[in-house]
Amino acid sequence: MKALRAPLLTLLAVGGVGVMDRSTATPLAATLSPGWQGRLAALLPQPGQVVQLMEQRPSLAFVELQQRVTTVGGSRDALRALMLSAAKGEPLEYDARLGITQEEFRRYVVFRPVLTPTGKTARLNVVREGNLLKFGDAPGLNGTLRGLVLDLNSGELRTPEGFGSKPRAVSPGTAPDRTLDIRGGFEWNVKGNSPVTQNGVKSQLQLLQLPGNQVVFTYTHFSMLRGVISDGTIIFSYAR
Repeated sequence: MKALRAPLLTLLAVGGVGVMDRSTATPLAATLSPGWQGRLAALLPQPGQVVQLMEQRPSLAFVELQQRVTTVGGSRDALRALMLSAAKGEPLEYDARLGITQEEFRRYVVFRPVLTPTGKTARLNVVREGNLLKFGDAPGLNGTLRGLVLDLNSGELRTPEGFGSKPRAVSPGTAPDRTLDIRGGFEWNVKGNSPVTQNGVKSQLQLLQLPGNQVVFTYTHFSMLRGVISDGTIIFSYAR
């Protein structure tokens, strides 16, 4: 995670965040169905939960693309921007500066970023106070979850910047080329800013149910707290 000072307009100019590509992951349901609180509680991590840290890695096809662009003398800046988009799970767009044709580009990017275990674990700092689930920091999490508060009754997720969002249901994935066998889950998208407090946030939390009682938890944020900008992404899995 990095921090620096910048005008609030810098935050507003940044695009949206997203870890999972819903074109191959999941469509969102418009409303929550009855009994959603119980389903949410069954997916949430417990206090002291040990989790497996994950990361997104590009496929071999992307490595071959890097080699091809280097061979033809394509733009390193364009390649670097493409790699950054891939790391964020964003759609990859053709850039003529790569030095290859658009048709050739399409042959190299017929992949989806894959979630891979890092081999590292972490013990979550989660505290239950009444109907509130509060997240703190822990070794390996880089402060990304610090200050998040989830209301288990209303489902609202509050961020330390002072903004919140209600959850939307995630439907089971049906795309034949999906990289995760998603059976359901929830997603929160928080966005807001205040010129008075110099606070703002654009973040996304995804809680995805997989087979075998496995859960994938992802949180990505770009935020400003009292004029200081920070950003980070954390992905981990655990059994419930």
